[in-house]
Amino acid sequence: MSPSLRVAVVGAGLSGLSCAHSLQSAGAQVQVFDKSRGPSGRMSTRRGEGWQCDHGAQYFTARAPAFRAEVMRWREAGVAAPWDARWAVVDSDGVHAHTPSVERFVGTPRMTSPAAWLGSQLKLHVGHTVDALLSDAQGWRLHTLEQGELASPFDLVLLAMPAPQAAALLQPVAPELAGQAHHTVMRGSWAVMLRFDAPVPLPFDAAFVNTGPMRWVARDSSKPGRAGPETWLLHGSPEWSEDHIEDTPDAAAATLAEAFVALGGVSTPTVSAHRWRYADTATERAEGSLWQADKGLGLCGDWLHGGKVEGAWLSGQALAKAVMATHPLLQRASI
Repeated sequence: MSPSLRVAVVGAGLSGLSCAHSLQSAGAQVQVFDKSRGPSGRMSTRRGEGWQCDHGAQYFTARAPAFRAEVMRWREAGVAAPWDARWAVVDSDGVHAHTPSVERFVGTPRMTSPAAWLGSQLKLHVGHTVDALLSDAQGWRLHTLEQGELASPFDLVLLAMPAPQAAALLQPVAPELAGQAHHTVMRGSWAVMLRFDAPVPLPFDAAFVNTGPMRWVARDSSKPGRAGPETWLLHGSPEWSEDHIEDTPDAAAATLAEAFVALGGVSTPTVSAHRWRYADTATERAEGSLWQADKGLGLCGDWLHGGKVEGAWLSGQALAKAVMATHPLLQRASI
């Protein structure tokens, strides 16, 4: 295979962007497709008139040397910064101050910023919901809900999406690979965004919650680069969220907002809720990526590398390296 390897990456979250950048740097012709209006995956920010709130991933750490180097590139580009927050842990005995053992970072001026910066360097197609993979003599083709069958053929298709969605796409064309994704259990999470006209008098900016329906609460407006009114983000616990995943947004928001008030917060009429059906994984996996060279199909995502933002980026790198090992004419390069 020549260095002009034609690659489709489906999913513009961090794992897909990481994989796409690495392969593009190595000489492949890469196109990225995503159903959303822009790149980010769960590094997401809800924006409204005069306000914003990160409602997906809340922060990220950088332990692996390669990812620390990548985060340094983001900081130099002005799209990430350390979050110097007041941290706490909440349990049945109350609120306890917490000193993190590792530095925590956020995107600036919003959590979507690193993905937007990476996406600007790629051939990115948003508003493309890929619902089928098709093959012919020229290679793989993508079928989308919005555009039907796309004209461009690809040598490889790499899926960077939650395991259940990947399994559904792969089942008709690669059942063995689909089966590996199918065995991963992913859990949902409710996210509730609160807006206030004045600061909320709580003694912390971010807290891990080990009691009640919440698992996380954060003063989102305390993150660097933020502007606008006071905003808070509440995440439901995996257990509570799974039990209430079919609740209406209003019902989920009411329960978590009540838990916030019980912590010492205040009520507000300006509340928004978002349901993440695939927020994290209950199945511990550490393969890094899955690659079926004979079919030219692969999988990456945080669910294959221990979860979290760093795991997503490392998974994309792992899949890119697996592709490069199969196609040695690609230059071995990383972003």
